[in-house]
Amino acid sequence: MFGYPGDPSVPFLEACRQEGMEFVLGTREGTSGLMAQAYGQITGMPGVALSTLGPGSSNLVNAVANAWCDRVPMVAISGQIESKREPYFTHQVIDHNKVFGPISKYTASIMPATVSTIMRKALRTAMADRPGPVHISTPGDFIGAAAVDADIELPPLKALAHGLQVYGDVADPVARIAAARRPVILAGVSAVWGNAGAAITRLAETLGCPIVVAPMSKGIVDETHPYFAGTLDMACNAFVWDFLKSSDLLLNIGFDAVELIKPWTVSTPTVHIDSVPNTDQIYKSEIEIVGGIAPVVEAIAGALKVEGPRWSETEVERHRAALRELYLAGRVPGKLNPTDVVEIALATSTPDTIATSDVGSHKLLVGQGWVSRQPKTMLTSNGLSSMGYSLPAAMVAKMLMPERNVVCFTGDGGLAMVQAELRTASHLKLGLTVVVFCDNSLNRIELKQHARQFPSFGTTIPETDVVMLAKSMACDAVRVDTAAELEKVMQRGPASSTPLVIAAHIDPSQYLAQF
Repeated sequence: MFGYPGDPSVPFLEACRQEGMEFVLGTREGTSGLMAQAYGQITGMPGVALSTLGPGSSNLVNAVANAWCDRVPMVAISGQIESKREPYFTHQVIDHNKVFGPISKYTASIMPATVSTIMRKALRTAMADRPGPVHISTPGDFIGAAAVDADIELPPLKALAHGLQVYGDVADPVARIAAARRPVILAGVSAVWGNAGAAITRLAETLGCPIVVAPMSKGIVDETHPYFAGTLDMACNAFVWDFLKSSDLLLNIGFDAVELIKPWTVSTPTVHIDSVPNTDQIYKSEIEIVGGIAPVVEAIAGALKVEGPRWSETEVERHRAALRELYLAGRVPGKLNPTDVVEIALATSTPDTIATSDVGSHKLLVGQGWVSRQPKTMLTSNGLSSMGYSLPAAMVAKMLMPERNVVCFTGDGGLAMVQAELRTASHLKLGLTVVVFCDNSLNRIELKQHARQFPSFGTTIPETDVVMLAKSMACDAVRVDTAAELEKVMQRGPASSTPLVIAAHIDPSQYLAQF
């Protein structure tokens, strides 16, 4: 569990200690909740976040909303005043159901006669498609009471098989897919939850079909594969959107429109393949195939009889080369450019490295330029896109997989929101690398000001000595101003039990050329 406890948590924490659970004390409820979200993203099981009542629960809201929009299972537990005073008392009392209801799949209050039933429902609901957070309140007069409904019986949380439903007026969906000459696969985060990477790769190879991925599904296919064609809505987004528009059939596999940053403007006929129907209707689909994503895609690949010309690997290679040229555009010779930071970090990292990205201009470059080889090796928030996400996520990744190299990308603005967690990381002896893009600006907003010919106002950040800050948190730290300095530090890497913070002082001019 991850959290920041209060008075109503005391009996609960003691019970957890007696059960041998591990509790990670964050520096605030919001970052603890982001750690719980990352736990859910990595393991596929609900992460648990704990807060106290009043300001503790309101501080937890952002993390719960993040899990809601990022489709991650979570159990958020907040303390509450005693049930006998809750209906009328006001000090530190907020209505949890009203606060968490819009951003949770389920909210409830624990009672001794219903505790087992409520927890079974909470776990089952959090894991059901689409996964997401649930919120549990623990009244002070119940949390230490003896449970009447006390049987611990976990519900089934993972599907063994899915029924299949097909919607649309097309008599033979497989024949419709086989008839396409320029199909493109758009894979999303639900395909990651459905473990559909191998099936998608097989379908692409069978169909002769490029694959574009949404940011949170990076690594669903090996991005060195000849049919990989880029990431949607990151850097060079217009180029990737035009590529989708050039297709004659889109296969949206596990694609969740919550990740869209730009409006959907593609008029290409679309097949929706997911574990849930296309009820969002942000894009139109002429066919919906609803069921277990991996078995559905495997069945389609196995049934296809492909004839006639399609995409060649050479065509896709030319597309990738043009995408890379656009991605590197705007570099300033002799300066440390944002893409230099991504390229050097990638070149000095092992293929199984886990990278996390915060929100800001750097995220758009990391999202397009980082090459992911496996699912769940690029962790980011894209549904809610909450700043401050990447450091808590990197910490949890290193906790769960201490043998893996973990690189955290963040901006100086994002780090400022969660910088106290550097001390938590050093206390936990997490040998991860934190790369900070230092430009003293909220660049994404500043660029929008300049686009309207407004001066920078309210978007500049006072310069912080990141090295001194990190060292005060018992981390190793170094400042770099050149590509050569960064490469040397990245090659050395962190000590096995001490975070390494790199203050990369970049020239932000490339952002202007890119965005």
